[in-house]
Amino acid sequence: MYADVAGEGTEKKSRGLGAAARTRLVLAFLVAGCLALIGVAVAGRAPMPSDLEYVQAGHWVYSDALQSALHVDGGAGQVDARAGVPAGPGSQVAQGGRSGYVVDRSRITLFDKSTLGVESSIVPPAAETPSVLEVAGGPYLVYRNAGRIVRLGDPVATVAAGGPLATPVATTDGTLWVYRIDTGSVCELPRGAATPTCPAQLPAGHSGLLALADDRPVVLDVTADTLSPVSKDGLGEPVAIGVKLPATALVANTSVDGRLAVADPDRNQLHLIDTTGLGKDGRAGRPVSVDLPKDGRFSGPVATTHVVALVDETRNEVRTYDSHGTLKSSKKVPGGRPRLAHGQDDRVYVDSSDGSHVLVVDGEDGSVADVAVDEQAQKQAATPPPAPPQQSDTGSAPPPQQPPSRPAPPPVAKATPPGAPRNVSASASDGSIKVSWSGAADNGARITAYHVSWPGGATTVAGTARRATVSGLDNGKSSVVTVAAENSAGRGPGASAKAAAPGQAAGAPSVTLTTGSGGKVSASWSAPDLHGADLVHYLVSATGAGERQVSGTSTAFTGLSGSVTVTVRAVTRYGSGAALTGSPGRKTVSVPAGPPTVKITHVQGKGAPDQQIIVTVTANGNGAAAKCKATAMGTLSSPTVPCSGTTNLTISNIYWAGAVPIDVTITTSAGTGSDHFNGTPAFVVVLGPLALLGTRRLLKKTGKPEAKKET
Repeated sequence: MYADVAGEGTEKKSRGLGAAARTRLVLAFLVAGCLALIGVAVAGRAPMPSDLEYVQAGHWVYSDALQSALHVDGGAGQVDARAGVPAGPGSQVAQGGRSGYVVDRSRITLFDKSTLGVESSIVPPAAETPSVLEVAGGPYLVYRNAGRIVRLGDPVATVAAGGPLATPVATTDGTLWVYRIDTGSVCELPRGAATPTCPAQLPAGHSGLLALADDRPVVLDVTADTLSPVSKDGLGEPVAIGVKLPATALVANTSVDGRLAVADPDRNQLHLIDTTGLGKDGRAGRPVSVDLPKDGRFSGPVATTHVVALVDETRNEVRTYDSHGTLKSSKKVPGGRPRLAHGQDDRVYVDSSDGSHVLVVDGEDGSVADVAVDEQAQKQAATPPPAPPQQSDTGSAPPPQQPPSRPAPPPVAKATPPGAPRNVSASASDGSIKVSWSGAADNGARITAYHVSWPGGATTVAGTARRATVSGLDNGKSSVVTVAAENSAGRGPGASAKAAAPGQAAGAPSVTLTTGSGGKVSASWSAPDLHGADLVHYLVSATGAGERQVSGTSTAFTGLSGSVTVTVRAVTRYGSGAALTGSPGRKTVSVPAGPPTVKITHVQGKGAPDQQIIVTVTANGNGAAAKCKATAMGTLSSPTVPCSGTTNLTISNIYWAGAVPIDVTITTSAGTGSDHFNGTPAFVVVLGPLALLGTRRLLKKTGKPEAKKET
């Protein structure tokens, strides 16, 4: 009852309010609601992220001419920021949340994206051009040949991948995926992780490429022509892609509307492979194949959600396609060899080699816009600032104009001692070790020397040298060789090769081969001179049969045919030193593809004084050496002679009348063959001198010409 009366009274009072009062009442309720929400947030201490992640819009490019990093707004096609950073030609620029990074082969320079001022620089782990990936927690620089990953997030870290890498990919959560070329391992580096883990591996001898399908990693096996999803549990079920790819294939970073773009530079084709059946026990649909210009040389492809782009380096032309293989656009790239990059705003940016132009590929429709970076930046620098507003005439003089302040030049980093040499390796020979290395990072000053040291000695070589030989060592005794670089700032850290033991490799074995039926080749050999080392085993290979390890001095191969070469090498070791592979011993033999065949094609007889039957045969040893023999009347035989193709077999001292039975046999290591003749040989009359004279006189009387005598 009370509630009803109160409600009615409130309603009547509300109806009596004017429009302005009602408006103030609504605003009051809204303000109160907002304050209440704020109070809840404060009272409950609702957590706020300390480092909000934003998609990095646009693209930074380095201009060689302007010695600056410039930001291109991909949507507007305009240059809207410039940071002066001295760097080498062809440098790349990567961006993170707060900082940009100018990356050249000897230095990584960090600048603030807000102030556009240089803050610091670091030395890269290798003097090579890295792959750049702009993702959460990054950006990442992947030095593929050196097998090193630099995370330019907070904090900066360098991670060793353990070996050379193929082109990497990264998912939107900041996980980096790499493929080890040497081991076939597929490895992941989660955001913030210090070391990679490798949950999957391709079969031995297979080559792979990484890509993303719906933001999930997949591996393209170009040996088996399959596509497999990758997870923390390893490789998923492979799906046949329906097209044969060469080892030189190039795969896009991500799929385009359910299809993965793969360029075949050998056949000049672009294949769009179906990815919708991955992980669903389904089969891939038929790929879409597009012919590219036949004389082109291509880089890329790089994909967005709906478009794939690649560059024809022969024509300096960017070409874009949709998932159906339809050409959407083609446009020339000014300057030399261009470079493609996928932006976080789902556009493809194509930089000219000198950074003077950027082509922006729209990720939705594939259209291409050319941004003249240097020209825009120079016009902006030449445009005077707007005039200050006019002061009203109050009788007082305006304040004096201050000259525009110039930004301070970026700091020049002081030279430091060089980094460690890379890829240090050693190989042993008789009494010596050969060591080689890749150049160390100079860290701002030219490298003047490399110092090579080992237990018991040291030597110095020029700063341009990349190899040295350490001589006078004892065979069988292991040594570790260390190499360090020096510049004007001092000597850098050393890098060591694996221990190597000098020694003389074994001589060449003497090889003997025999063949048998069924394509069998039996090989035996004599032990070579081991030069005082211990025999580990023999490496034996045969044409078409691969290589095997043998502990004895004989082995056999089957299923061979044609010309087969067997090679034998002795592998030896001095004590616990490294294994040495000796000189090869080789032998070649013809292996028949099957039993031999022979066919009698002609039988001719000669009377006195020769008394011979000549049997003409066609012999086929099927790839092996063959011998043939003819026998007449079961008792009289020709000599056994080598035979191949058309061969004459002569049976001497034979007298016959009428039909003569003749048998011919052919023999090889694969077996025998035969043919039979029973008939009268074609007879050849041998004329004496008087008979020949009478023949000539007869020819003259009849008027027929006499055959010319050959001289």
